Amino acid sequence: MPAPSSQATVIRRPDASGHHRKPQRFSKNIGKGKLPSGPHPLPFIGNILQVDVKNIGKSLCNLSKTYGPVFTLYFGMKPAVVLHGYKAVKEALIDLGEEFSARGSFPLAERINKGHGILFANGKRWKEMRRFCLMTLRNLGMGKSDLESRVQEEAYYLMEELRKTNALPCDPTFVLGCAACNMVCSIIFQNRFDYTHQTLLGFLERFHENSKILSSSWVQIYNSFPALIDYLPGSHRKIFKNFTYTYNYILEKIKEHQESLDINNPRDFIDYFLIKMKQENHSQQLEFTIENLIATASDLFGAGTKTTSTTLRYALLLLLKHPEVTAKIQEEIGHVIGRHRSPCMQDRSRMPYMNAVLHEIQRYIDLIPVNLPHAVTRDIKFRNYVIPKGTNVLISLTSVLRDDKEFPNPETFDPAHFLDDNGNFKKSDYFMVFSAGKRICVGESLARMELFLFLTSILQNFTLKPVVDIKDLDTTPVASGFGHIPPPYKICFVPL
Repeated sequence: MPAPSSQATVIRRPDASGHHRKPQRFSKNIGKGKLPSGPHPLPFIGNILQVDVKNIGKSLCNLSKTYGPVFTLYFGMKPAVVLHGYKAVKEALIDLGEEFSARGSFPLAERINKGHGILFANGKRWKEMRRFCLMTLRNLGMGKSDLESRVQEEAYYLMEELRKTNALPCDPTFVLGCAACNMVCSIIFQNRFDYTHQTLLGFLERFHENSKILSSSWVQIYNSFPALIDYLPGSHRKIFKNFTYTYNYILEKIKEHQESLDINNPRDFIDYFLIKMKQENHSQQLEFTIENLIATASDLFGAGTKTTSTTLRYALLLLLKHPEVTAKIQEEIGHVIGRHRSPCMQDRSRMPYMNAVLHEIQRYIDLIPVNLPHAVTRDIKFRNYVIPKGTNVLISLTSVLRDDKEFPNPETFDPAHFLDDNGNFKKSDYFMVFSAGKRICVGESLARMELFLFLTSILQNFTLKPVVDIKDLDTTPVASGFGHIPPPYKICFVPL
């Protein structure tokens, strides 16, 4: 699609003070739509030079100061409508949830998944996969006591592993990754691995590497110019290789499951999927295929492991930085749980401070600053614009989580953001760390369970001791592309 040029209308939009901004030009007719204004794109490359690809979230916040809460950016020659701020995001994802439910273009993932799975699928396939995943995760105990007991079991193994550090300085990246990965393994394969198992190490190494690559500027450029970069070397080829490793492992597990399947006694996610495949065998439109099983399991694997383990790693860094918060949590743990029983999910409702801290950690780290791209499912009138079917939509989650009216001093880590004047936990509609609407994270309740039980167990059993002066602890992310990655650090787990 060419950059805006011929049929352009000059508009003046008042800023917050009521003054008129400098006139901006936008294409009056792009396809069948009337897109919002935005910075003028250059031929072929679009607005790529006006966006910091190392920190797209911050760039969108800066651009919104000029162009308002709804504006258009061009990545290459394709437009993307940007939604900034709670009102615009809620209006799209919740009020018009169905219309904004499509997955936008993400060329790197499209090369890997080829439209299969759940994260990057669209249309009937996506709806079928999402419905199946939600139902199967419930069947496997998500939100119920049997899954909670599995998380508690993994928390026990995690505590044992932390004791083996003998209170010496260690990097917690690996051990936290093991705990999160094992939870996904138990759901998909019905088995967990010892923390020294080579298969588990292989997964974690590749997930960690992919996470770094996905947050690099190279991937943002790749997604803007996929046709060109198909012919160039680069880190994106490493992602393909890493995903092949995961795919091959899942395929081997599927073959094992096919040989031992008992349709009356499904053991895990793969079994449920294989049973569904048999039921759908005579359907005209086959969605339950081996390709979709591999892609869906891989989506659950990657998303479920990396997001939870990174959040836990960031959480421990913030608790090192704020020992007064840690002390207050441990006081609450002593009062509600004590030292001689494992934490359970029923404890959360009686631990308002811990609940507030967990929410504030997720709000503050802003793990995924810009949501995976959405797209509109049909031509849609949105405010004063008409967005054509298939247009990419970028959601600034940062703008919601860092809203200064909902969260005073949003750049400051402060659990009081989620506490009322009486010290009770206070919910917020702005807490969109798992996104919102039709594409909200399918594993949200599992992630919440893991974060509460793992972190509460750690603070019940250990004192967190920094290796450097807390003034020298930096919580600034080292990468801010697709996701915020915490800086490396070492910590001592001193048994209580």
